[in-house]
Amino acid sequence: MNAGDTVFVLMSAALVMLMTPGLALFYGGMVRDKNILGTLMQSFIVLGLVTLEWVLWGYSLSFGADHGGVIGDLGWFGLKGVGMNPSPDYGTTIPHLAFMIFQCMFAIITVALITGAFAERMKFSAFLLFALLWTTFVYNPLAHWVWGAGGWMGQIGALDFAGGTVVHISSGISALAAVLVMGKRLGYGTAAFIPHNLPMTITGAGLLWFGWFGFNAGSALAANGLAANAFVVTHIASALGALSWVIVEWVHTGKPTTLGAASGAVAGLVAITPASGFVGPVSSIIIGGLAGMICYGGVLLKAKLGYDDSLDVVGIHGFGGTWGALATGLFASTMVNPDGADGLFFGNPAQLWIQFVSVAATMAFAFLMTLIILKVVDLMVGLRMTEEEEKIGMDISLHNEAGYSL
Repeated sequence: MNAGDTVFVLMSAALVMLMTPGLALFYGGMVRDKNILGTLMQSFIVLGLVTLEWVLWGYSLSFGADHGGVIGDLGWFGLKGVGMNPSPDYGTTIPHLAFMIFQCMFAIITVALITGAFAERMKFSAFLLFALLWTTFVYNPLAHWVWGAGGWMGQIGALDFAGGTVVHISSGISALAAVLVMGKRLGYGTAAFIPHNLPMTITGAGLLWFGWFGFNAGSALAANGLAANAFVVTHIASALGALSWVIVEWVHTGKPTTLGAASGAVAGLVAITPASGFVGPVSSIIIGGLAGMICYGGVLLKAKLGYDDSLDVVGIHGFGGTWGALATGLFASTMVNPDGADGLFFGNPAQLWIQFVSVAATMAFAFLMTLIILKVVDLMVGLRMTEEEEKIGMDISLHNEAGYSL
């Protein structure tokens, strides 16, 4: 066991934990002021709910003994056997508990990401039930497929260093399912939905950028050169994402916006996530730069197709995660990570096909399962607030609080 690696992974876990409150601010600033607390609450409460799920059965299903490449067993139920010694399968130089809590933070933020799609209209009771079911039946299997010992995606050679498929594509495509099932907010298309506090959104974006270093560099599970590479390419891609989004927006609308800069930075972070342990700095410039353009186009698409993705989860995480996973198949190099594979541009076109298969499988599974879960939740407790509650706002209707007293 290595003390330096242990400290590094624990600090990375703390950084990833901070991303969820950061996401709450990022989303919170974009909603109307009557829904600020309800939006913050959806991110904050999953810190409690998903942690409980992860400790009791989620970690075991995700990383326990393999069953058919599809799911883990319940041998680590309640963290039985997950102790202070290194795990033989996960992180050979850090305590098993350190690996477990690092992965817990990934599960937490993935559920929180989806909330931006149905912002301002889901009942709190429905959200709690949805979050619990989605983590169990969507996130846990996907985590096992990609990262679990024996998971089928890992076995076919799919590359996902820190969560392009497991976190971003799954949340983006689940967000699409959610907005199609739940429908549009009252007044969508006729009334103006103006972000009430963009300084809050910028602050949240900064915290996400900061925490993402733990997200990606920490996935090396050691304080080594691979972690340094992941840290550097993460920053580069985010910087280029912000620049490219602003430039495209400026050309398209005539004005560069702060919301565009924040969104572009997150788009770059999303896209580099699966590739961060496999690509070098120049490749990250291309990945991040194109991410800003692709995700800007993805956000514009919702107006043409008519779905109400409130805070652009589909456009940023769905499109950005897909681009990042496929870009890994283009730019991956064993010169960066000998345990990975070369991509198309380094002489291995087969890797791009493997990445495509992993993307398609993740989309199909997450979309179908999310539709089923939403139908179950609707039958049990109902999904949407009433029209009157939606007019009043989530803060008063659901939580009997006001975000501001001015």
